[in-house]
Amino acid sequence: MKYKVLIEQDEGGFFTAEVLGMPGCFSQGNSVEEARENIKEAMEG
Repeated sequence: MKYKVLIEQDEGGFFTAEVLGMPGCFSQGNSVEEARENIKEAMEG
């Protein structure tokens, strides 16, 4: 199953990631790549 992931940079410079089809599934990282890897781990959990 495919999900859309929204990645945005916050005011502190961190990148936040949210899975649009999974309420409450969030993660963050210091870069877009790190946020992408972290959200994959969050989706598996």
